[in-house]
Amino acid sequence: SGRVREHHRKLRKEAKKRGRKKPRKDPGIPNSAPFKEALLREAELRKQRLEELKQQQKLERQKEQDKKRKLETNPGVELSHKVLVKEEFGRSKAKKAKSSKQNPKKLYCQELKKVIEASDVVLEVLDARDPLGCRCPQVEEAIVKGRQKRLVLVLNKSDLVPTENLENWLNYLKKELPTVVFKASTDLKDKGKRIKERKKAAPFKTEVCVGKEGLWKLLGGFQEIYGKAICVGVIGFPNVGKSSIINSLKQERICNVGVSMGLTRCMQVVPLDKQITLIDSPGFIASPLNSASALALRSPASIEVIKPMEAASAILSHADARQVVLKFTVPDFENSLEFFTSFAQRRGLHQKGGSPNVEGAAKLLWSEWTGASLGYYCHPPTSWTLSSHFNESIVTDMKWGFNLEELEKNNARSIQAIKGPRLAGSILFQSSGLTNGIIEEGDIPEEPLKQKEQKQEEGEDYGDVDTDQESVDKEGDEKSSDTSPAEEACEAVPKGSQAGELGGGVF
Repeated sequence: SGRVREHHRKLRKEAKKRGRKKPRKDPGIPNSAPFKEALLREAELRKQRLEELKQQQKLERQKEQDKKRKLETNPGVELSHKVLVKEEFGRSKAKKAKSSKQNPKKLYCQELKKVIEASDVVLEVLDARDPLGCRCPQVEEAIVKGRQKRLVLVLNKSDLVPTENLENWLNYLKKELPTVVFKASTDLKDKGKRIKERKKAAPFKTEVCVGKEGLWKLLGGFQEIYGKAICVGVIGFPNVGKSSIINSLKQERICNVGVSMGLTRCMQVVPLDKQITLIDSPGFIASPLNSASALALRSPASIEVIKPMEAASAILSHADARQVVLKFTVPDFENSLEFFTSFAQRRGLHQKGGSPNVEGAAKLLWSEWTGASLGYYCHPPTSWTLSSHFNESIVTDMKWGFNLEELEKNNARSIQAIKGPRLAGSILFQSSGLTNGIIEEGDIPEEPLKQKEQKQEEGEDYGDVDTDQESVDKEGDEKSSDTSPAEEACEAVPKGSQAGELGGGVF
C-alpha cells in the first residue's frame, strides 16, 4: 500500500508540473463563412429531429413496459391482448393510409373552421410590414357572418417598421376594427424555464414583448362584460407570428415557432388563465389566383408552385429599387437577374467553377423577405373606405364590449416603447392589397400527381397531423410528444364558452 501511495504522489506531482489545460471551446461557424444562416438552420433542425426521435422512443418504451406489467399481473389475457393489438394495428394502418391520400390543405381548412367555431373572440394577426396583404376577406366574412363573435386585429412585428408608418396604419385600421400594436418576444425559453430580464436596453434589442398588457386588458375587459369564460382564437396567414403571440402571453415556449412557414398544422388549446383560453391555429390557405408576390409572401407551398427566381423577382418588382440597393449594398441594377448576380457575389454564393449562384441568391432573398429581421414597410391607402364584406352595423357590433379608450392609451405606450428603424433605413414596398384565401375544403384544387408522388418520396406524411395539446396540459420541463388528436382539443374548450351561447340584446 505504501508503494501505491508513493506512485499516486508522483502522478500528482507530475500533473502539477504539466499544469491544467483548459478545454478549447468550439468557436462555431465564423461570420465570413458562406451559407452560415443555412448551416445554423440545418443544425437546429437536426437537433430538433433528434430530440423528437428520442422522445418518441422513450414513449414507445414506456408503452411496452406498461403492456408487460399488465400481462404479468393477469397472464390469462395474453391471447386476447395479442388479438386486440393486431386489430388496433390494422385499424391504425388503414386510417393512416386513408388520411395520407388526403390533401393536407383540406385538413388545415378543417382545423381553421374548428378554431373559428370554438372562439368567442378572434385575433387576426397581421404583419405590420404589410397589414393589408395579411388580411383575408373570406375568413373575416366567415367570422362576422353571425355577428356572435368579435374580430380584433393585432399588428405584430411592429419593431420592423418606422414609427410614423406604424401610427398611420393604426389610425387606418382602427376605423374598422379594434387594433392592438404588438411585438412578440422571440427570446423565450422552453416550458418551465423562466427568462432573465435584461435591464438598460431597448425592447427590440432585448427581444422582450411589447403590447402584452394592452392585449391582456382588452380581453379581460371583454370577458367581464361577457359574463363567462371566453375562448380566443389566434388566426392569420403563415409566418405572421400567431404562435409567438401565444408564447409571449404565456411567457414560455409552448407553441412551436421557427423561420419556416406553416409549423402549426392543427389547433392547439392553451389556457391563459381561469377565464381566458387561447387557441392556436394553422395558417390560412392562400388562393392560387392571387398575384405571384402575394403567393410568395403568404403561402408556404408557393416555392413548390412558383420557381424561386419567379417568386423572388415578383417580390423585388414591388420594392423600391434605390432602397434595395442601399439595404443590400449592391450596385444599381436594371433587372432582377442583374440584382441576383450582384447579390450572390456579395453574399459569397457561387456554383462550381466560381460562377454566381443566381438561384441560391433568389432563395436567400425570399427567405429574408419572409423572415422576421428585414425591415420594410407599405403605405396605407390614401383614403379610407369600408371593406366590401363589412357594413356600418357590423363595425359597431365588432367594437362592442371593448374599452377602446384604454386600448388607445396602451397602443400609444407600446409605440413609444418600440424603437423602430429609421425611414431611410427601411425599404418601401408596394402591397398587393387583400390576399384571397380558401376556407372551404371543396375549393382547394387537387395537387398534380407528380408533385404528390415527389412529396411522398421525400417522406412527407400528411396523415400524421397531431396536436401539441398534451404538452400544454402536462407540467414540467420535459417536452411532450404530439399524440393528442385535434378532436380532443375541442373538448379542452371550457364549457359555457361556445360562441352560440351569447347573452345580452346587443347581438
